[in-house]
Amino acid sequence: MYTWPRIVVTLSLAASAAGALAADLKVGVISSLSGPVSALGIPYEKGIRAAQAAHPQIAGHNVQLIVLDDASDPTTAGRNARKLVTEDKVDVLIGTSGVPGAMAIAAVARELGTPLISPTPVTLPGPEGAWTVSVSQPFPMMVAAVVERMKRSGVKTVAYIGFSDALGDLAYDSLVKSAEPAGIKVVANERYARSDASVAGQVLKIVAARPDAVFAGNSGTPGALPYLGLAERGYKGQIYGTHGLINADFVRVGGAAIEGLQVPSGPVLVADQLKADNPIRKVSMDFRAAYQKVHGAAPNDIFSAYTYDAWLLLADAAGRTAGEPGTPAYRMALRDAIMSTKELAGTHGIYNFTPADRYGSDQRAVVIVKSEKGVWKLAP
Repeated sequence: MYTWPRIVVTLSLAASAAGALAADLKVGVISSLSGPVSALGIPYEKGIRAAQAAHPQIAGHNVQLIVLDDASDPTTAGRNARKLVTEDKVDVLIGTSGVPGAMAIAAVARELGTPLISPTPVTLPGPEGAWTVSVSQPFPMMVAAVVERMKRSGVKTVAYIGFSDALGDLAYDSLVKSAEPAGIKVVANERYARSDASVAGQVLKIVAARPDAVFAGNSGTPGALPYLGLAERGYKGQIYGTHGLINADFVRVGGAAIEGLQVPSGPVLVADQLKADNPIRKVSMDFRAAYQKVHGAAPNDIFSAYTYDAWLLLADAAGRTAGEPGTPAYRMALRDAIMSTKELAGTHGIYNFTPADRYGSDQRAVVIVKSEKGVWKLAP
């Protein structure tokens, strides 16, 4: 059952209250507001709200924002994208919360000639991703930072457990690529579905392999399962994960089982610890203030900051785009402007895009954080 009418009407009323009924730039957002990826999707939606409140106009245009729930289903994500472009005539797409869904949206974006800004790390080769960029750090770069931390800690063997989908494949491939040059052997490759209730069998195999460390390629609340299983089996080795785990629900569910867990993160998580002259610090603190104003509490995740950055990227590119929104020519020009972004400061890094590099991040976008009594702290 689709929830398009309810969501669109709600947003139209919000636009009316803001005096933006005559919106002339349409932004279509797809997020997983329900289902197993909602631990990421709900923060993504909150980040968009904070961004719109902080920057209600884009390049002099009023903005109409339309948000649809894909229920954590890639097929629904693709269908939502098609509706937003063909029926709602959006000028840009932002979404979604999981890699499989983002890949489905990217296919529609390419077919219908509409730029997609993905907050999740979707990788599409050549022409398949010609209309897509990601504000999330590329997995290989983030995992490489984790492997470097493993090497410094004397890890020689690591077991992998991750989702049985595109995200799990991406994380595993990134681990293998970085581990071998670092002299670290990957001794297991276990998988599970996001909807699984247990990973007991996979954990038994991992414990039997006696690895120095375990690295999990997963995200959100379902990402806690491997760590809970390892704790139940008394595993005492080092534990690592991806930046997809930094949210309040994961910390709540993981509890004591994730004590000492090390993961990569964007600088926004520790913005107040950055140097005063770091441009990422200022943008991050502005984001925190905007989020606090809209939602009545400080952000406790990194995902809402990705969609905030997506909005900043859109605003910067639209300021360099000629023509009238609502036309194919404008969408193509907007895509080209996004692809030529230079040194744009966001909460997660400094963004630079080219047609050949659809991830905008570099090493300035990575820090390592550690879970200590339910709090993420910058790792020493």
